[in-house]
Amino acid sequence: MGELTSLSAVEMAAGIQRRKFSPVDLVEAHLSRIDHLNPRLNAFVTVDREGAREAAKDAEAALERGETLGVLHGVPLTIKSSIDVAGYRCEAGTPLRAGNIPATDAPLVSRLRAAGAILLGNTNAPEFLMAYETDNPLHGRTNNPWDLERTPGGSSGGEAAAIAARCSAGGMGSDGGGSIRIPAHFSGICGLKPTPGRIPATGHFPPSAGPFASLGVVGPMARTINDLALLFEVLAGPDTGDSNAAPVPVRWRGEAELRRFHIGYFESDGRVPVTPETRAAVRAAASALEEQQFEVDAFRPTGLEDARRLWWTLFGPAGSIVLGRLLAGHEDHEDEVGPVLREFMGIVAAEPRLTLESFMDTLLKRDEVRANFLAQMDVYPVLLCPVCAVPAFRHRERAWTVDGKTVGYLDAMSYTQWFNLLGNPAVVVPVGRSPEGLPIGVQVVGRPHEEEVVLAIAAKIEQACQDRREPSL
Repeated sequence: MGELTSLSAVEMAAGIQRRKFSPVDLVEAHLSRIDHLNPRLNAFVTVDREGAREAAKDAEAALERGETLGVLHGVPLTIKSSIDVAGYRCEAGTPLRAGNIPATDAPLVSRLRAAGAILLGNTNAPEFLMAYETDNPLHGRTNNPWDLERTPGGSSGGEAAAIAARCSAGGMGSDGGGSIRIPAHFSGICGLKPTPGRIPATGHFPPSAGPFASLGVVGPMARTINDLALLFEVLAGPDTGDSNAAPVPVRWRGEAELRRFHIGYFESDGRVPVTPETRAAVRAAASALEEQQFEVDAFRPTGLEDARRLWWTLFGPAGSIVLGRLLAGHEDHEDEVGPVLREFMGIVAAEPRLTLESFMDTLLKRDEVRANFLAQMDVYPVLLCPVCAVPAFRHRERAWTVDGKTVGYLDAMSYTQWFNLLGNPAVVVPVGRSPEGLPIGVQVVGRPHEEEVVLAIAAKIEQACQDRREPSL
């Protein structure tokens, strides 16, 4: 059964349709792997054995009747525990929501079920999703399947660990500052941060509203780019609950049109140094596209540091106002707030107090920086760059030495933060390895609502640089 869990989601769907194996076989193989590996990973909050087995039997009965439930018929998936799934604990890692169980599915969950997907359960996240590692007072720490002493990242770390360890074929994360892309990079899988509103964030906690409205998105995670593309097609489309919703149809480009996209790449932003293997991965991705006759140039956009500072104002000081309302009445109860969240609150507390004037200045400057960035993307509509300055770090590490310079926690992650502020879709595809054998991903960035382009370019990179080694748990 181990061979079944190593298949991609696309291969699983095809195998079920060809009757090479049944949905029941597939679900049982995944449940067995969860039982074997999750005690060491701690990736799951809920394992829905009964529900998954019942759904698998229904999927098999449908096949016997000659019916196909959808393009994901019988494929086992997981969902981050900050997204509503009827009957699952949706706590976002905080004791303040302990025992919260939604009565209905988020729209994206309904779309997955309608396409025939089978949910195995939901996965762990840091408290209130406010960390680049996954640890919380309710469910504890999640470990990276490549090295249990390291984090799979955050905030979609449980999801990344489950998918990388072959406990799930794919699933859903969320991203307000790299929370899909950094776990994908740390765990050796693929992840898509879409344009806000392209996939509905309705049913996510905290809501994608207020300062988070233009930053926070939900998106698919999987082991291959083809799997991401399949999930994207199922998930894309507006929902009235998402303030950024827009009726943008899915449109895949032909080969000739795709090759007209001029690609720029940069190995570092000139402020935060990255490890040599990270530089090498970006160069390898650029070279792979050049060898496939794409036009590729070294190019570093201007305005990245402005985007980082503006992102932090909205995510940190402005976001903490929203967080403060959620924590109201619990400030003196230290046992209800874990150390990772207290750390975030301490970072924000050291910042100058956000005023109405400074908040308005941030919004105005954001639009100016976005306009400047999009003008540059008229020339280079696709960009390649690092995901993070370092590979997966050891639990609770907060600084690293890179090229003789100390790189701090938030700075190391800044390579993803820009694109939440700017609203660009971005895909992470695994390309290289660190000297310790840890995965190194590359970020492929496109213009708003051009997810299909970045997925297609990422597939070209994956085809040339593919490394399907599995974690050696």
